[in-house]
Amino acid sequence: MDSANAPERETVAHLLVDAAVWAPSAHNTQPWWFETHGRTVTLHADAERRLDVADPQGREMLISCGAALFTLRLAVRRLGRMPEVRMASDPDRPELIADVTMGEPQPVTEEERRMYDQIKRRRTHRGGFRAGALPVGLLQSLRAHACAENAFLRIVADPRVRVALAALSEVAEQVQCMDPAFVAEVARWAPTPCSERLDGVHETAYPRDPDHTDPYFADRDFARGQGWGLVGGERREATGVVAVLTTTGDGRDDWLRAGQALQRALLRATEDDVSAAFHTQALEVPELREFVRTRFCDGTYPQMMMRFGVADEEFGSVRRPAADVVVGEL
Repeated sequence: MDSANAPERETVAHLLVDAAVWAPSAHNTQPWWFETHGRTVTLHADAERRLDVADPQGREMLISCGAALFTLRLAVRRLGRMPEVRMASDPDRPELIADVTMGEPQPVTEEERRMYDQIKRRRTHRGGFRAGALPVGLLQSLRAHACAENAFLRIVADPRVRVALAALSEVAEQVQCMDPAFVAEVARWAPTPCSERLDGVHETAYPRDPDHTDPYFADRDFARGQGWGLVGGERREATGVVAVLTTTGDGRDDWLRAGQALQRALLRATEDDVSAAFHTQALEVPELREFVRTRFCDGTYPQMMMRFGVADEEFGSVRRPAADVVVGEL
């Protein structure tokens, strides 16, 4: 391209990266950075933002990068182009994920427009959900979206399995909290109140009323340092629909595939004002993850455990701006 097209290139790159940074990530670590070259955006994993204790293999980091990759693809479609994705396989540069280039013109579909509009609306939920069923047909649609990315969204219908998964989450939470290095890692991603940090899990990401939590599935309260866990007392809110995202394999490509499927399903859910709460604890303890795989996933590999439901309030989230995560022309 000639220099006359430089402003256009900058605008395109900004639109793509500005969308990608809103992908979900474990503890809101945002473990990515980007290079821009004309109409190509290169996605890299940022190993300095990996959870070394909870995620030593980088599985969750690459799931997060997969979510950012799908968001890049969707942003290209929103501009009326077909994304050309070249996945990286360079052993000397393991953190290089993919090149995403704007390809041939192709009109954006209405479904793609709707999904793109949810990118900055989507929020991770950290609590119980409003009682009541999800919109008719939504779960089937979520499964179809995950399948389109060669992953499987397994809806947990058996109440005994839901109880078992909740118990495993609690066990894993307690085991992890016995490790001082793990506790320190969680604290690293818990900004202090009124912090100006643009990453981590801020206090605004939690329900204003601490009683509005889910008493069955353990979660991490970064802001107040209190586990939600399996506690007694009156159940104030609903657990929601429990689901496990799985893949047939468990390598680097599978983790990236899981991330793309995850983001695609989350954006579809957000269209219907449905949020997801994530529970990574049991999948971060190898023995428990293997137990979940063999007992509840028919031998496929669990990549994410989550609950879907309708929240009573909206929660805040922060992201580093595109200019902070780009090396190149932006």
